[in-house]
Amino acid sequence: MISKTKLIYFSPTKTTKKIVEQIAAGINILDIEHYDLTLMEPGLDRQFVDCLAIIGTPVYAGRVPEVFLNRIEKISAVGIPAVLVALYGNRAFEDALVELRDVVVSRGFVVIAAGAFIGEHSYSTNQQPIAANRPDAADLQKAKEFGVNIAKELQEKIGKPGAEIPGNVPYRDRVPLGGIAPETNSDLCTLCGTCAKVCPTFVIKMDGEVTTDAENCIMCCACVKYCPESARELKDPMIEAKRAMLIKNCSIRKEPASFL
Repeated sequence: MISKTKLIYFSPTKTTKKIVEQIAAGINILDIEHYDLTLMEPGLDRQFVDCLAIIGTPVYAGRVPEVFLNRIEKISAVGIPAVLVALYGNRAFEDALVELRDVVVSRGFVVIAAGAFIGEHSYSTNQQPIAANRPDAADLQKAKEFGVNIAKELQEKIGKPGAEIPGNVPYRDRVPLGGIAPETNSDLCTLCGTCAKVCPTFVIKMDGEVTTDAENCIMCCACVKYCPESARELKDPMIEAKRAMLIKNCSIRKEPASFL
C-alpha cells in the first residue's frame, strides 16, 4: 500500500506546480513531499523508495527543458510508480511526454500514467494573451479528476507500464536557447530584487542595476510575470514575431489530455 506521494517538478511560473498539486489532491495520499527543482542548483542526489512520484515539467518547443534534465540527473528510484505531467502553452506538447518518460524510466521509475495540460504561455502578455490565466478552474478540476482515476487503478498498475504516450523517438530537434532575455525598464524598476529571486537559471544579478546574462536565459519569463512594477519585458523582434504566430494559430482553446 502506497502511503507517500513525492511531487517533483520544475515550474518557474508555478503553472506546472498547480497541476501536479491537483493530481495529488485527486489521488488523495495525504503524506506529500515537494521536490521543487525550479530554484535548485544542479546535483540533487536522492533515491526514492516506497512512494508514488508525480513528475512535472513545462514544455519548451516540444521538448523537455535541458535545465530540468540537468536537475533530475541524480534523482533515482527503485521501481517507483510515476505519473508524468507536461504543461504546454496551448500550441503542442509534441515529444515532451515521451522524452520525459524515457528520462524517468532511465532513473528507475515505472510510468503508470501521463497527462498533457495547458498553462499560460511564457510569451503571453496582457496586450497579446496566449492561454492567459491557464490553468484555470476547469483545468484544475480535470487534473484532480485525473488523480481520482489514477487512484482507482493504482494498486493494479504498480509495477506495470501505463498507457501508450504519443510522441516521436527520435525526438524533434531541440530549439536552441540563449542570446535573448527580458529587458528591464529602468524608469519603472525599483531594484526590489524579485526578478533575481525567481530566476531559475540564476542569470539575473543586482548591483545598483539589473543585469541579465542573456546567453544562459531560458526565456521562462518568470521575472516578467512576477515583477511587481511590470518593469521586465521580453520584446525582442523574433519573440514578437513568434507571439503573433501563436496568437494567429494557437488561440483556439485546447483541453488537457490524459493517458492512463
